Amino acid sequence: MLFNSVHFSIFLPIIFILYWSITNKKVQIQNILLLVASYYFYACWDWRFLFLLMFSTLLDYYTGLKMEKSTHSKRKIWFWLSIFINLGFLGVFKYYNFFAESFMEAASHLGFIIDPWTLKIILPVGISFYTFHGLSYVIDIYKNRISAEKNFVSYSVFVSFFPLLVAGPIERATHLLPQIKSKRTFNYQQAIDGLRQILWGLFKKVVIADNCAEYANQIFNNSSDYSGSTLILGAIFFAFQIYGDFSGYSDIALGTARLFGIELLKNFSYPYFSRDIAEFWRRWHISLSSWFRDYLYIPLGGSKGSLWKKVRNTFIIFIVSGFWHGANWTFIAWGALNAVYFLPLLLTNRNRNNLEIAAQGKLIPTLKEFISIALTFGLVAFAWIFFRAENMGHAVKYIQEIFSKSLFTLPNRSDFGNMNLQPHILLLLIGIFFFIEWCGREYSHPLSYIGQTWKRSFRLLFYYSIIFSIFYFGAKEQQFIYFQF
Repeated sequence: MLFNSVHFSIFLPIIFILYWSITNKKVQIQNILLLVASYYFYACWDWRFLFLLMFSTLLDYYTGLKMEKSTHSKRKIWFWLSIFINLGFLGVFKYYNFFAESFMEAASHLGFIIDPWTLKIILPVGISFYTFHGLSYVIDIYKNRISAEKNFVSYSVFVSFFPLLVAGPIERATHLLPQIKSKRTFNYQQAIDGLRQILWGLFKKVVIADNCAEYANQIFNNSSDYSGSTLILGAIFFAFQIYGDFSGYSDIALGTARLFGIELLKNFSYPYFSRDIAEFWRRWHISLSSWFRDYLYIPLGGSKGSLWKKVRNTFIIFIVSGFWHGANWTFIAWGALNAVYFLPLLLTNRNRNNLEIAAQGKLIPTLKEFISIALTFGLVAFAWIFFRAENMGHAVKYIQEIFSKSLFTLPNRSDFGNMNLQPHILLLLIGIFFFIEWCGREYSHPLSYIGQTWKRSFRLLFYYSIIFSIFYFGAKEQQFIYFQF
């Protein structure tokens, strides 16, 4: 079930009404409703993989209880058994074909013809997210950071809560489980702000991301037909597509959870206003970045130790992050390129220079801030080429064609005659979107600030304009990019 589907627009109000009316008396009943709703939400995609989700939930729940009651040696066995099975499922469903095909290709270069058996199966949606939920839970118990959850329903909701089930944010037991176990009471302001966040998330997804996707797909899928300047435009369209798509999804998820009295971890904090790559990674996909920091980067030694260790750890964290996104060399290259961007800042101790939001308390950034933001966005958009390309050959060819003589020609408007929106309309909408994000950059989401001091009539007119834009400018429905991870 997609957040931007008619199905979800019917599903959500029904669950909301049941949650705050019939099941309002006891938290355990509320949690049972959330669990049933979450399993229905997931089963709408493919009910067969619901059993995999249930097995993963049961495995980590049972492992947590056994570790808590076991001696040191048995505790270690249970811990590694859970890690092995969790990563085993992820490896089989997500990475087996990649390794098999890479081995076959490498062998063919040496003159050996190998035809390994490959698994032609569907990648279970959300497996990377709920696997990481379970892994962090098991690791935290093993490290004695938390106690095992005794209530199976509460733990199941922690893993399967439908707003975050298929594309995050990646939650921690220390943050979400206490909320699930506590009685929730209806908070009108929280619910209204949740609706505002959903509205803004839908605008980002339906108006910005889906329209940018039409242009990005057209340019990337036919890159040899376009000039270097148009290919740059394609990379910029994809940069806005992936931001509008994933941050839009996250806003809808956070807003939906707030309707049920639950606050999820913030996943985005205006990353395209970052002044360097280190700041970008503190603001982009925050829950995944912090997961890798806490469970991989710091255990490896982090930024401490010799120069070699700092370089090694930086590349490991970025390459693993790239590989997490998908079984393709393009994601590994994307991660490695970001490590190259990040390393000079780390080695010169400038990676924490920009902790506050750009131009805080001001409407306009300084010239230095503006140049830093533009340069950082340029580096990020260039790296996105690897993320979007079909394979490494396509990415290299795309970049080679950018730096051809045609780089100095203007993009041809007639190349985009059959799009949902004319280029100038889309660029205008991107400009409005960018302006609203800039004005609200010091808040959790722009609509939590913009319009709050206006007269009610103007505020409603503003919201209706966004709703009108969603219906009028909405493009053909596109799959959420992060569903494939």
